[in-house]
Amino acid sequence: MNMPTNSTDAVCSNPNIDLRQAVKQIDALPAMPVIAQKLLALHINTDEDEREMLMLIEQDPQISAKIIGLSNSSIIGATRKSTSVKEAAILLGMNRVKSVAISIAIMSLSTKVATGKFKIQDLWLHSFGIAFAMIGIARAMPAKIRPKDDQVFLAGILHDIGYLALAFLDPKRSDDLHALLSAESDSPVLSVEREMLGICHDELGAELARHWNLPDEIIAVLRYHHTPDAVEAAAGQPIVHMINLAEKLLASFGISEHVDTNISDEDWEILGIDPSKSEEISVQVAEQAEQAAAVYG
Repeated sequence: MNMPTNSTDAVCSNPNIDLRQAVKQIDALPAMPVIAQKLLALHINTDEDEREMLMLIEQDPQISAKIIGLSNSSIIGATRKSTSVKEAAILLGMNRVKSVAISIAIMSLSTKVATGKFKIQDLWLHSFGIAFAMIGIARAMPAKIRPKDDQVFLAGILHDIGYLALAFLDPKRSDDLHALLSAESDSPVLSVEREMLGICHDELGAELARHWNLPDEIIAVLRYHHTPDAVEAAAGQPIVHMINLAEKLLASFGISEHVDTNISDEDWEILGIDPSKSEEISVQVAEQAEQAAAVYG
């Protein structure tokens, strides 16, 4: 990863840094891993595209192992075991493999930030759980409004990437924030962040997504997943609502991120789901998250 160390050090050395301004400084933000850039730029339209994607993935042992492991997990329900990336891609589908590979590549950025009260592993565990929970929610939605699994998965993995951006921009305040979130278990996450930082992880994540030239719908998801009723959230719907519901269902899964856990009938109905099925779906979503945790581990 190419990061201009001097400029980043300069940003992080100032305890009074204005994060809203700092996040606009491109060289202070992490660069997207090269393999993720290549995969994002690759359109899976031909056999040649598929071969190129598989070759890229096979060059990275960590990504290859995770994808094979996922294809063999109970979440997928495969009747036979895959032993190669190619076999895994047949089971998972090329587009899903692409989104999973991009997500895992982005996860590798976590090795570049300081550890402390900010538990990187908890962040990725939470993100993996939310991503798979969303797939469970998607299966209960009417086909005509159901987003594609690869879009759902990528959005779920990236939705809290703002915490990673904060750790790059200001490691000390990142550490302080997560200590405070752990201590103030009843305080809404956005209120705590706004008071302490003057900006929240959803806005930081959206700026990082813009820096990476991600699609507008992904930027909208990152920016509004805690405020799904905002007019500006429309570009990321229905995924914005799906993440918001998944986080209510899995409020204590992974990182300390305190959200309103009250779920109304409207939360289900807006996704085309009959509220009478909510209990059944909630159980399935929790199981999906636990299975995802095992895959991630």
